[in-house]
Amino acid sequence: MPIDPTFAVKGADWSVGGVGGVEDAGSAGAAGAASGSGFGGMLAKQIGQLDSIQQDAATASQQLATGQATDPSATVMTIERARLAMQLASQIRTKGVEALQEVFRTSV
Repeated sequence: MPIDPTFAVKGADWSVGGVGGVEDAGSAGAAGAASGSGFGGMLAKQIGQLDSIQQDAATASQQLATGQATDPSATVMTIERARLAMQLASQIRTKGVEALQEVFRTSV
């Protein structure tokens, strides 16, 4: 029985702050196959969103340091959101590397 990778993500929300989740996996899979973007396109989009979150946090912290920020709690939330997004990306990378190493160790 083949494994359906879209089954586990339908309706799932993998977002932490702005690190977006997978939208409708059924339509994303069909569109990705037709356009050739697929997993690589989704990965590039998520990395772009992570970069955007990191830049927002850097801007917010700079504004707080210079006294331009009006709401310190919003700045702290922005920085925490960026920290959590980076931790999530790091964990996903680690799990991906571990899975790839396991595939390489598997003998056929």
